[in-house]
Amino acid sequence: MSGQTLLLGCVALALVVSFACVRAAIAYAHRRGMLDAPGHRRSHTMPTPRGGGIGIVAGALAGMPAALLLLPGSPGAATTAAFSVATIAVAAIGWLDDHGSLPIRPRLLIQLAATLLLSVALAAGTASLLWAVPLLLAGVWCINLHNFMDGIDGLAAQQAMFFGAASAALAASAGSPAIAGAGLAMAAAATGFWWFNRSPARIFMGDVGSGTLGLMVFALTAMLWAFRTNLLWPALVFSSAFVIDATLTLLGRMLRGARWYTPHREHLYQWLVRRRGASHRRVALGYLAWNVLVCIPVAWIAYRLPAAAPLCFVATYVMGAMVWRNGKRSCLRRRERHVSA
Repeated sequence: MSGQTLLLGCVALALVVSFACVRAAIAYAHRRGMLDAPGHRRSHTMPTPRGGGIGIVAGALAGMPAALLLLPGSPGAATTAAFSVATIAVAAIGWLDDHGSLPIRPRLLIQLAATLLLSVALAAGTASLLWAVPLLLAGVWCINLHNFMDGIDGLAAQQAMFFGAASAALAASAGSPAIAGAGLAMAAAATGFWWFNRSPARIFMGDVGSGTLGLMVFALTAMLWAFRTNLLWPALVFSSAFVIDATLTLLGRMLRGARWYTPHREHLYQWLVRRRGASHRRVALGYLAWNVLVCIPVAWIAYRLPAAAPLCFVATYVMGAMVWRNGKRSCLRRRERHVSA
């Protein structure tokens, strides 16, 4: 079997498995009463089943490990095995949480253990195992920020589709068909779910999907970095929309003394829906526009000019922070006008 045939097979399998599992998850969620009801901290208006992210997990596991292990430029059997085990662990604790809310501590412990396993496997292929420490911190934050950013129809799945495809293009250009195949398989698995999650959503991702997607984004970013150090910068540019919104929102809540670890609706994407009255589809398109109009050109420059890559990364995040701040201010002004009227 040629490499191209294998890559296409991994991608097709991820898409088909994801699509089929999400369809089954809708019926399962209705039978088990796994429904998210509308509420003060939610952005939907109808009870909607959750847990559809199990389709993303199944599709990704059907395609990503095979691509990582069998295609040229493989990160190795140990890293592939660690990735698979970590994915199953994070998905399992998320699946249990979707059935009935779990305390923070066991969820965090599983996330730490899974990310540590993957981080050590990745660091073992670098100059020092000490790289496992920053990798661990980055991985746990990536898991949780994707959980925070899964709050309106289609947004998190759309971001996963973009990141998977963009990282695949980056990996292919750098000479790693294995990471490229894994990225495309992730994008395909997310697409199988997105079809049912696009607005108006028939099912929500749930923690089983959002947390696991965060782990996958971290894994692909770290694999690109381990394969060629300068690939880190364009990979981080691809994630900028979610990282900026989640990080600045969390920092703002911490500085105000709010209970930052509790559910809320203070992310920019939530304000755009709640305070500006924008539709879920329109907000998702806005985030996609950032990815296409800003991230792709800047990441291309960062890849082609490695010396300028750190500057491209900083410029993207500074620009994104300004957009985030102006977006928040715009929402506040609209709210004040609405109250005065």
